[in-house]
Amino acid sequence: MDNSYLLTYLDKRGIPLITQRHHTYLEYFGYEQQYTYVLRDGVVKTSVIMKDGREFNIAYLKGPDIISLLRDEVSSYTSAPFNVRIESPEVSFYRIPRVQFWDYVNSDARLQAYVKDYYRANLVEAIHRQQMMIMNGKTGAVCALLYMLMSQFGRRDGDGVLIDFPVSNEDIAGFCGISTRNSVNRILHRLIDDGVIELSARRIRVLDSQYLRRYALD
Repeated sequence: MDNSYLLTYLDKRGIPLITQRHHTYLEYFGYEQQYTYVLRDGVVKTSVIMKDGREFNIAYLKGPDIISLLRDEVSSYTSAPFNVRIESPEVSFYRIPRVQFWDYVNSDARLQAYVKDYYRANLVEAIHRQQMMIMNGKTGAVCALLYMLMSQFGRRDGDGVLIDFPVSNEDIAGFCGISTRNSVNRILHRLIDDGVIELSARRIRVLDSQYLRRYALD
């Protein structure tokens, strides 16, 4: 999706740009929320809390992107569908009252097309994530996640691809439905021993992307 038109549209209407720092929250799952957030720069993580108290991670969102357009178009308040936590040192975003945002969308054909693409892309991504979790075991789920992170944060680094974003074992466990970060640690060290990845300064460097790709179901 081309996010430039949306950002330009909001700038022209004088929507202020807000900055917020690492590990603060924009939304809490289930709490009443009256805004739509449009992320301009930085990275946030979406997640939900399961009944046993564990966090299940849904996705990293990297700006520019809309954080959530779920629920109806007319209610001023709606319950937040997930937690949204800032993962980069800082993010910048637009915060628009929900009804005002939908007024913008309904009055502009290009924004309507953008929203359709947004829903379509998010549905495809959600189905893909479910397939990876269901059709892979624990090791396969971790491999598939690393392959996805390569597409979001990867950059060429010598003979490998550096995932240039700090991803903790705890977060990997949360994305892959694994109960403990120790289990993730064992999986990562098997991948290191097999020459698939290496770890350095809280970063993962992928040496064999084809090994990971076979688990990604793309």
